Order: sequence, then structure tokens, then C-alpha cells
Amino acid sequence: MEIELSEEQRLLRDTCRDFADKELKPNAKRWDREHKFPKEAVQKAFELGLGGVAVPAEWGGAGMDNIAYALAIEEISRGCASVGVTLSVNNSLYCDPVLKYGTDEQKEKWLKPFARGEKLGCFGLTEPQAGSDAAEQRTTATRKGDVYYINGTKNWITNGPVADAIVLFTMTDLSKGTKGITAFVVDTNTPGFLRQKADEKLGICASPSCTIFFENMEVPVSQRLGAEGEGFKIAMSTLDGGRIGIAAQAIGIGRAAFEEARDYAKVRKTFDVPIAQHQAIQFMLADMATELDAARLLTLRAAALKDRGVRHTRESSMAKLYASEASNRVADKAVQIHGGMGYSKELDIERHFRDARITEIYEGTSEIQRLVISNAVLR
Repeated sequence: MEIELSEEQRLLRDTCRDFADKELKPNAKRWDREHKFPKEAVQKAFELGLGGVAVPAEWGGAGMDNIAYALAIEEISRGCASVGVTLSVNNSLYCDPVLKYGTDEQKEKWLKPFARGEKLGCFGLTEPQAGSDAAEQRTTATRKGDVYYINGTKNWITNGPVADAIVLFTMTDLSKGTKGITAFVVDTNTPGFLRQKADEKLGICASPSCTIFFENMEVPVSQRLGAEGEGFKIAMSTLDGGRIGIAAQAIGIGRAAFEEARDYAKVRKTFDVPIAQHQAIQFMLADMATELDAARLLTLRAAALKDRGVRHTRESSMAKLYASEASNRVADKAVQIHGGMGYSKELDIERHFRDARITEIYEGTSEIQRLVISNAVLR
């Protein structure tokens, strides 16, 4: 499969690369150390059209495609993985399901301002007892007339502390399992929407997440996304696209680690020569570069299928699985190439090592990806 980038796609990629070099890389270490959400940087990214890259212009987006989106997230994540995932959630997990399943009235209110970057969205699926097994949802939505009363808990909600709205999944019929899941889009200022303090995490520390409680939160029927019982379908199709974004994020983290290791190997000397002249280091760099290119090709293939409207569940899972695990292998080798300095907070390498780890967990663990892929190949 050959993917020839258009002039528009190359321009967006290069614009994001320049933005990452000038705005993100110089500040990412400080944001990570301070656990500070880089609101100003995210807003500047939105001004570049990164709020809804693949959302049509008529609904406030940039009107580009998912290949462009994947390229953008890779470049942004190379500069700062936290900003990368903030944008990925808004694009893939919030805007995409509202675009695909929302009514025109819903899109006007709940999509346009988010795709334009005036507001920020999040995605509420995970619960304390429902991570990989979405059927174990226990947040309930009980209908009385034209209103649903929602009670329950969601956790690890990326963008949760700062989001303006959430695509929220609930059980409208506990007896039906996955067929009883229903989705809503909800303003985070709604009474009964209770955010807890931001989570303390190993990596992506400038990307805020939190637990959210819902206590008799009233949501009108007009804010239901799709029909009752369609929530599981909405969640799974949304995650298919979301995995493209996380694959791209993982590649960006891996690239940052690779580039720093490559450059360090050219200047660090042992036995009177740069370590880049040692075959052991050369082989590490060769493996790192090969894995990152392979991950990118898998990711662009999945993005191209999504752009064509073709089912891409298997391909997105392959991209996410391979890219996330490759990113961790690359970051591990990058630390090794740096030796003791790689273990120091003086350099960015240890941050890339920490940031890479989450990509094997969120939006479907590596184990879940293998289940999805094996089910597809055995069907």
C-alpha cells in the first residue's frame, strides 16, 4: 500500500512540527514537573485548526482527513505527549462520535464550538470495575418523562478536570448487558456533575485526568446520543478511531526518544570515539528507526481505511498495539544509549520513557488489542 501525502497534508505536518519545536519542546519538561495543564499551548494548537482536524468545515472543523490527523498528532506528541493526548481525545473521542451519531441540532451546540477549539471535550466510558470489560458499566440513567437521572462514577477521564462537555456512557437497562448501554453528551457544569482532584500519574503529567461522580444529574432526552441501547456500538466505533490517535501519539513519543538518542550518540565518546561508531549502538538505532517506520505505516493504513469509510477495527488495533509497544521498546533503548544520563531528570529521555508506558494501556490495553485482532483473523 502506497500513501502519497498531499500538499495540504504535508503542510499541516510541517506546521505542527514547527509548532512542536518552538512552543512545546522548550516547555514540556516544566509542564511535566509542575503537573501543569498547558492551556495556552493547547489554545494555540486549536488556532492551527487542531480542534477537529477531520471534522467538515460546515461543523467547525478543519475539513481535512484522518491521515492528516494522524500526522498532526505524531508531530505534536513528539513535542509534548500531554498536549498530544489532549488533542487526540477532543478529536477522536469527543468530536468524532458527535459528528457520526449526533443530530444536526446536537452538532450545532455540541460539535461546532469543540471542533473550532473554543471548547474542550472528554469521553466517559471507564469505571472502577469497567475498564477492559465495558459490559460491567454501573453508571445508570433512569428516564422519567423527558429527563434522565444519571448516577454513578467514571474514572481516569482524560481532560476531565478541564473539559466543557463529556460524551458519557450509562446503563439504561442493566439486564441487557452491552445492549443496555446508552450514550449522552453532557455539559460539565450540569448540577450533579462532580469532578474530583486531578489524578497523580507516572507519565503524561501535563494531561489532567480525574474521577467524576454523578449524583442525580438531570440530562434531557435531547442530549441522548443515538437511540437507547446503542451506546456500546457508539463506544466501540469511537475507539476504533481513537486507537489511530494513540498510535500516532506513541510514534511521536518514540520519535522524540529516538532523535535524542541518535544525536547524543554522535557527541558522547567512549574509547576515544563517538558511541555512534560502536556497532552495538548502531544496531540499536537501526532497530529503533525500523520499528517507528513500521508503526507509522500501520497507522497511516488504518487512517486511510477510515477516510474511505471502510471498517478498520482490525487495522486500528494492529496500529495501536504495534505502535505502543514499539514506542516503549524505542524509549527503553534510548535510555540505555544515554547510560546514566538517561536515568536523570536533567534530560528529557526519562520523561519519554514514562510517557510511552501509558500508550499500552489506555484506549484498550495491548491484551485487548490482541483479542480484537485474533477475533478478526479467526472469523
